[in-house]
Amino acid sequence: MLLLNLTLPTPQENLALDEAILDTADTTPGHPEVLRLWESPQPFVVLGRSSPFANEVNHEYCQANQVPVFRRCSGGATVVAGPGCLMYAVLLEYEQRPELRMLDVAHQFVMSRMMNAIKQLDIPVTMKGTCDLVLNDRKVSGNALRCKRNFLIYHGTFLTGLPIAQIANCLQTPARQPDYREQRNHTDFLGQLPTTSDQLKQAIIKEWNPAGNFDDWPKDLTQELAQNKYLDSDWTRKK
Repeated sequence: MLLLNLTLPTPQENLALDEAILDTADTTPGHPEVLRLWESPQPFVVLGRSSPFANEVNHEYCQANQVPVFRRCSGGATVVAGPGCLMYAVLLEYEQRPELRMLDVAHQFVMSRMMNAIKQLDIPVTMKGTCDLVLNDRKVSGNALRCKRNFLIYHGTFLTGLPIAQIANCLQTPARQPDYREQRNHTDFLGQLPTTSDQLKQAIIKEWNPAGNFDDWPKDLTQELAQNKYLDSDWTRKK
């Protein structure tokens, strides 16, 4: 596994890079597994691949406060990213890890590693729902994955300081909720990890122990996807 510690300038480029890494790996023999870490300098909203555009975002607030809305390539619910929200992606190969073709095993594998990383910081997180990480019964990490023939990419968020009030302002209450949420609003349901993004980043790197840096990331495909897909309103607004 190689490390890509890289934040690109815009939300669309950062979202496109995860997809570009997966697409390139799936058609490139001998492609390495990759751990990517990044943190957007600006807030934005990210719909899941199948999230309804109209129902999960407070578009009036986002427009008034210049918070752009995008859609990612993986499933899961809508999230808010920005400063104080560490983002990660783990590219994993089926040839090395065939058991990960079973989705419940994939969730457990990645979440166990991430819990181990967080526990290095003496933070007692647990896993609830399908793949949420929880501290004091509040969600501090949401996660999703996308599978292709030879690789999967598993990615998600860690809240380390992004204001919960901002998340609550940007999002509506989702129709799909895990049982442990118990119909709580965003303010009562979400929490923060008591650490910094930099400290958490170092713990994650230590846990996954990459062998070196991933310098040969797909720059051209990232730009192509950013411009032609992630800025395309038909993709973002699809039902």
